[in-house]
Amino acid sequence: MKKRIFDIIQIGNKEDLPSRAFDIFISIVIISNILVMFLETFGELAAFRNVMKVIEYVTIIIFCIEYLLRIWTSDLLYPRKSRIRSMVRFLLSFDGIVDLMTILPFFFLNGFVIFRMLRVVRIFHLFRINAQYDSFTLIKDVLKERRRQLLSSLFIIVILTLASSLAMYGAEHDAQPEAFENAFSGIWWSVSTLLTVGYGDIYPVTITGKIIAILIAFLGVCAVAVPTGIISAGFFEKFSKSEHSEKRFNDIREVGEILCDKQSGLIGMTYNEIFDKYDARVYMIIRGELTIVPNDKIHIEENDILIVNTSRLVKKEDKRRKKRK
Repeated sequence: MKKRIFDIIQIGNKEDLPSRAFDIFISIVIISNILVMFLETFGELAAFRNVMKVIEYVTIIIFCIEYLLRIWTSDLLYPRKSRIRSMVRFLLSFDGIVDLMTILPFFFLNGFVIFRMLRVVRIFHLFRINAQYDSFTLIKDVLKERRRQLLSSLFIIVILTLASSLAMYGAEHDAQPEAFENAFSGIWWSVSTLLTVGYGDIYPVTITGKIIAILIAFLGVCAVAVPTGIISAGFFEKFSKSEHSEKRFNDIREVGEILCDKQSGLIGMTYNEIFDKYDARVYMIIRGELTIVPNDKIHIEENDILIVNTSRLVKKEDKRRKKRK
């Protein structure tokens, strides 16, 4: 029973109908909980406050049950660890922390503000559902592969933010000391300008400050474009690899090896000649301890082993058999 419960509550098992149904059910519960949390802020819906409280209680109970079940089955999630170690590993994992933060604010709503703010973490509970599916996995892989470039671009944005805030403080402090009281007070202006938001609550009034603002605005467009271009290039590369891999695997559904002896009739031929005569594409030549990528200048030698695509030969043979029948 424990193993079966573990299989059901594990996310992303598309082949298991109960597991897939549980994923859908828990997604509906999470969305209902978040929707109630959102609707509670509207004073016009005060008449439905009791209904929303009931929904919140029910969803929190479901979250608690799921959390306890995941702790109970954690030794199956980490089979190489002891029961205590597996429980600790789960509690300290991303999933365990998100599950705990989903439940914890409910019991401390009347306490510190931080506990009320933690209710927002419930939204991230959905990431755990989506983490096992292709859409979120693709985004995660792109960010992981491009993390160094993204960190470099983020570092550049931080440097520009600090430099622009110091420059604006030097240019505007004497003219409007209440707006640019110190160097840190210029960070809000620099962030809103670099990220091309431009709220307008703080703005330069001196000629020097306006010139600096123009330069920072142009640099901000470039700063935002850099991480966007990095992520776009990562998506394009990922999609290209996916398409090429599908074509490659479709192209070599039938693979065979050919030993080139004197009876094969292949000695001295190039891979293009083999393709034209036998309709078989040569992917690789194994010559002793060497592995050779074929081209039209390489001639087949005795005792070479050819890795070839035989799918066309198989299709031709199937057509011949059908004609004979």
